[in-house]
Amino acid sequence: MKTVVIVASCESYRIQDFLEAAEVLRCHAVLASDGESPAAGHGFVAVDLADPAGAAHTIARAVPGAAAVVPADDSGVVIAAQAAESLGLPHNPVAAAAATRDKLQMRDALSSGGVAQPDYRWGPADKIPALAEELGFPVVIKPRRMSASRGVIRANSPPEAIAAADQTHQIAVRTGHDPEDGLVVEKYLPGAEIAIEGLLVAGELQVLAVIDKPVPLEGPYFAETIFVTPSRMPVDVIARATALVAAGCDALELETGPVHAEIRIDEAGEPRIIEVAARTIGGLCGRSLAFGLLGETLETVVLRGALAEPNLDMSPARPASGVMMLPVEDGGVLDDIEGIDDVLAIPGIMAIDITATKGKRVEALPAADRYLGFVFAAGEDAATVEGLLRRAATELTVVIDGEDVGPLL
Repeated sequence: MKTVVIVASCESYRIQDFLEAAEVLRCHAVLASDGESPAAGHGFVAVDLADPAGAAHTIARAVPGAAAVVPADDSGVVIAAQAAESLGLPHNPVAAAAATRDKLQMRDALSSGGVAQPDYRWGPADKIPALAEELGFPVVIKPRRMSASRGVIRANSPPEAIAAADQTHQIAVRTGHDPEDGLVVEKYLPGAEIAIEGLLVAGELQVLAVIDKPVPLEGPYFAETIFVTPSRMPVDVIARATALVAAGCDALELETGPVHAEIRIDEAGEPRIIEVAARTIGGLCGRSLAFGLLGETLETVVLRGALAEPNLDMSPARPASGVMMLPVEDGGVLDDIEGIDDVLAIPGIMAIDITATKGKRVEALPAADRYLGFVFAAGEDAATVEGLLRRAATELTVVIDGEDVGPLL
């Protein structure tokens, strides 16, 4: 029986799905995490996620016979690369993995590779307003080392840039990041946004899904909501976007494993990269995807790739599918999410997973790093799936601090 190591934060949404994928493949799973998972039937190695080199050494010493080391979320990307290197397994170069976790390093690598992306600058928080004026408004101000749109704020003017830089800096410091990291400011790119989910196999990008984001992401904060696949973008636009992501992977020197990329498409159909991550799509969104005749999960395909299994079936198992992330519209104590049974009764709605806990405080963007939950749908085409998810949004009511916080979309 082969052993696979899953590296993840104990707070990750993804642990259970990766452990189940290992079970499907009849692998022994070992979870390397900063806290024990409630899931049973797997091995466990305690690691300090804030010390990638130390965590990687611990994994290599504790699981010397591992056949693969796979990150389940951002926190495990660098650790998995270092551990796999120590174990002599296929891996991304550690510097490449680290660059995907640092927006400045990522931008610099893409720039050196001539990959189309937003114009950008970097500096301490107090210099960001001047750098924003240099780029020209509107701009987007970001922390260097955070994900899930956390701390990402659009600014349309000098006063907004001052306020956004201060707020982003405070969020980064409050969550334990180095105050000397500075911030990245990018030229805002208007246009539609898509995501490309892929797998690098022997250095070649294999596309698993091209995902539309039909709800515009225009700021001031950038809460993801509806994802739908297959994309309805023109074939030539998808081809250019895919080629751009492949070029981005080359520029970053990524070699193997999952890739999740965010791309903006301008009115002329030209793509530019917003982000390239060496992991799968975040949250529970991967549950909207299924592959091959058996309808295998995204995590199963990723583990098959990590184990170098031949003849991977990456064809979609459904004509169209999608997910709606339930955003936190206003911070406070979550009292209830009403209408779940009504939504589940809608033909085409596959499941609802509520990940927030009633009675606990939830935060809205730009400070939030979590969604309330996820709604999954499938249908004969992408337009039908989008319609199902939009209908679900009208049927659900979120109650925070005793009040209906309003429409989800």
